[in-house]
Amino acid sequence: MVSAKKVLLAAPRGYCAGVDRAVVTVEKSLELYGSPVYVRKQIVHNKYVVSALEDRGAIFVDELEEVPEGSIVVFSAHGVAPAVHDEAEERGLRTIDATCPLVTKVHAEARRFASEGYRIVLVGHEGHEEVVGTMGEAPEVMTLVEDPADAAQVNLSADDKLVWLSQTTLSVDETLSTVDVLQERFPNMISPPSDDICYATQNRQAAVKEIAPQCDVVVVVGSGNSSNSVRLVEVALEAGARASYRVDFAEELDDAWFEDAETIGVTSGASVPEILVDDVLAWLRLRDFKTVEEVHTAEETLIFALPPELRRDIKAAAK
Repeated sequence: MVSAKKVLLAAPRGYCAGVDRAVVTVEKSLELYGSPVYVRKQIVHNKYVVSALEDRGAIFVDELEEVPEGSIVVFSAHGVAPAVHDEAEERGLRTIDATCPLVTKVHAEARRFASEGYRIVLVGHEGHEEVVGTMGEAPEVMTLVEDPADAAQVNLSADDKLVWLSQTTLSVDETLSTVDVLQERFPNMISPPSDDICYATQNRQAAVKEIAPQCDVVVVVGSGNSSNSVRLVEVALEAGARASYRVDFAEELDDAWFEDAETIGVTSGASVPEILVDDVLAWLRLRDFKTVEEVHTAEETLIFALPPELRRDIKAAAK
């Protein structure tokens, strides 16, 4: 009897252009300048990636005061507030900014709307590094709203010029439901000129929505501090999966999760290297989930250039 067990493998999944750029920035910095290269915060939210870069000589720190004066420091893909740039300059640090260009766009929008007299409502999760960096662009005119319940209670003046911006890695549905509540309460609030939810976040969520209704269980590979990975679990459940679990590594999988399951969905967050997905597929293969069907919902061709300060030094070293 042929086994009915199969895996639906979501595509796209894994590394987005901003994550790839950030990881390569640290790798190239280590090659060019030698170890140590300091990195403020996790370059991307993934345990495996951070550990691999540490093995190559990167030193991750929480704050710049931990970095010796005159050292090279890379800013993570999530972006930093202007005050961090100022502190780095004061301490004589050589900075390489690996902020994702899509996050940089939101920072630019925050500065522009603030200069035009708007009060900015930022939809995002308190404490997330991207949110901290974005709010640092205009803290005096920015209000953080986390969810629809928060939006229903936030104290804003209807007389203010209002605009909303968002953290790039949120669930699309989550953001829009929050914005709907805000716009019902504040009809004069305008939207940003372009969608701030990152293309990769949207594509990965769309792929999960496609496979989840057919799946008994959806496995999301990604770290617990990765906002977009955590959202993928929620999206899978909302889209009809019977169960969904997030793991960093294949060894975290539990046989009990897959009892009586015939179709397993597999995807990964935007900061996850493909080797971790391969390990999950190998684990499932040993349990008779040998048929893998890749379900494509979008093609991604976007590539971001390395930070200009790094490109300059690579070019100079090649002469």
